[in-house]
Amino acid sequence: MRFIIAGTVFGFILIKSEVVSWFRIPEMFLFDSFHMYGVFATAISVSIIGVQLIKRLNIKDLSGNEIKIKTKDNSLTTRYIVGGTLFGLGWAIVGACPGPLYALIGTGYLIFIVPLLAAIAGAGAYGVLQSKLPH
Repeated sequence: MRFIIAGTVFGFILIKSEVVSWFRIPEMFLFDSFHMYGVFATAISVSIIGVQLIKRLNIKDLSGNEIKIKTKDNSLTTRYIVGGTLFGLGWAIVGACPGPLYALIGTGYLIFIVPLLAAIAGAGAYGVLQSKLPH
């Protein structure tokens, strides 16, 4: 139940902050507005501070377990270039990233069922083809 409540609150925030509005995404990609870049900059800043607090204060999860943050390989590889390009193109064409699709559908924009189904199919295809994709 806590996940449903958290998801509902998160969806409400996405809708009220207009980050899922059909006009905000094209504004961002056309560099007509700072709105989305401001949201992203805020999210990145909060994330950096949060990760640093977790690491430096040895903060535990709700069950009392240590939170382990793995170091990632930062090398630019074909998989990141292709994956990022496909993700960005899909986002630009649809006008929404996959995260808020449920919130958009919940507010009555039922046309977003189509990209949701495409996102589910894409995730399934990735699961099947993952071992054959470039590293």
